[in-house]
Amino acid sequence: MSEEHNYTVTPRNTEEKEKMLKRLKRIEGQVRGIQKMIEEDRYCVDILIQISAIESALKQVGFSVTERHMNHCVADAIRKGEGEASIDELMKVLRQFGK
Repeated sequence: MSEEHNYTVTPRNTEEKEKMLKRLKRIEGQVRGIQKMIEEDRYCVDILIQISAIESALKQVGFSVTERHMNHCVADAIRKGEGEASIDELMKVLRQFGK
């Protein structure tokens, strides 16, 4: 896993947390569903459709986290004169999404 940073962050509000956790729990359920489908020797195409749905849901979570990061963390870094480093860090992470 990647390294973690100890930067000051703007805490997510309760609504943001609940929405994101709800989506992640739904994804977790979908993954368990795929496990069951494999155990039951379900049709490959049905499994692939579920995998695609999970990938899409994870991308949406990633976009949500990215948007929040840009609007709070990167914007704050820019105001503090540390924008270039913050943008470089974000771009490095975003490149991993394309792999």
